[in-house]
Amino acid sequence: MLVCAVLVQLAIGSVYAWSVFAKALQSDAAFGWSKSKAAVPFSVVIGMIFVGSYVGGRLQDRRGPRVVAMTGGVIYAIGVILASFAQSPDAFWLLVLGYGVIGGFGLGMVYIVPIAMLQKWFPDKPGLITGLAVAGFGFGAVVTAPVGQALIDKSPSVPTKAFLWLGIGYLVILLICTSVFRNPAVRVDAGASTKAAVAGPATTTREFTPSEALHTKQWYLLTAILTMSVTAGISLIAVAAGTASDVAGYSKTSAAALVGVLGLFNGAGRILWGWLSDMLGKMPAFMGILGIQGICLLLIPHAANAALFAVLAALVYTCYGGGFGTMPSTAGGFFGVKNVGAIYGLMLIGWSIGGVVGPLLIASLIGSQK
Repeated sequence: MLVCAVLVQLAIGSVYAWSVFAKALQSDAAFGWSKSKAAVPFSVVIGMIFVGSYVGGRLQDRRGPRVVAMTGGVIYAIGVILASFAQSPDAFWLLVLGYGVIGGFGLGMVYIVPIAMLQKWFPDKPGLITGLAVAGFGFGAVVTAPVGQALIDKSPSVPTKAFLWLGIGYLVILLICTSVFRNPAVRVDAGASTKAAVAGPATTTREFTPSEALHTKQWYLLTAILTMSVTAGISLIAVAAGTASDVAGYSKTSAAALVGVLGLFNGAGRILWGWLSDMLGKMPAFMGILGIQGICLLLIPHAANAALFAVLAALVYTCYGGGFGTMPSTAGGFFGVKNVGAIYGLMLIGWSIGGVVGPLLIASLIGSQK
C-alpha cells in the first residue's frame, strides 16, 4: 500500500515540472507568452489544491480512501487531457480551466488521501511515514521534466500537445494504484509512538473536528508556517528552468535536466525532514526549513556559477519538500488522526496562497529587472 501511495504521489507530483512547459510557452516559436502569463496556469492549479484537498479530506474521512482517490485521479487526468486542446495563444483560458481549475481540484482530492490514510496505518512514526507518502510528489518532476521536454520537442510550436499523452499515463497509474487504498479495519494503537509524537510541539489523545481545530491558535500558527515555506519554495519552482538559464547560463536541455534532478531533492527533503522532525521536534525542524530557504533565495539571483546555482536550488527544494513531509504528522499530533484529512486539507490553504503569490511575485520581479 505504501508503494502504491508513493506511485500515486509521483503521478500528481508532475505539476512540479511546470517550469519546463512555462519555458516552452514563452518561446517565440510557440505562444510567445510573458513569464507572468506562463506562470498563471501553475498558480491556478496550486490555488485549487486547497479546494480539492478540503473536499477530498472530508469525503475520505467519511467514505474511505479508495473511492475518493480514484475519483480525484479521474478528474485530474481529464483536466490534463483537456489542457492538450489549448493549441493556440488565444486558448489561454482553456489551459487555465483544464490544467489549472479541473486538474488542480482533482490533484488536491488525490493528494490528501495517502497522507490521512497512512497515519492511521503507521502511527508509530508519523513524520517518517507521511514524509514517505508525499516523497513521490516531490519526485514527480524527476520523471515528468525529461519526458515532458521530449514530448514538447516533437511539437515545439504547440507544446501543450504533450499533455494528452501525460494525461493518459496519469489516468492509468492512478486508477491501478488507488484501487488498493483502504483504512485499517480497527484503529492501530500508537503504543510506542508516544515518544515520536512528543518530539512535536504537542500530542493529543483528543480527536478534534475541523470546526474545533479552526478555533485553536495552533491551526493558524501551523498554516502560517506552511504558507511561508510554500511561498519561498514555489517562487523558485515555478520558474526554475528559466531562472537557471537566465542567471547561471544553463541551456534548454540542461535546465530541464536540472529541474528533474531538483525533484529528487524535493522528494528526499520530505523523508529527511519528516525523520528529523520525529527525532528533534517539529518546531526546530520548521525553524531550520524556513531559515535555510530564506538565505538561499537571497543568494540565488547572484549565483552566476552553474554549480553554485544548483546547490542553492537543491537546498530550497529540500526544505520546501520538508515542510510537506513534516506538517501532516504535526497536524495529526495536535488534532488527532481521525479527522486529519479534513483538518490538514484546510491547512493547505497555505499551499494555495503561497502557490498563487510565489510564482506571480517572482515572475514580476524577474520581469522588472530586464
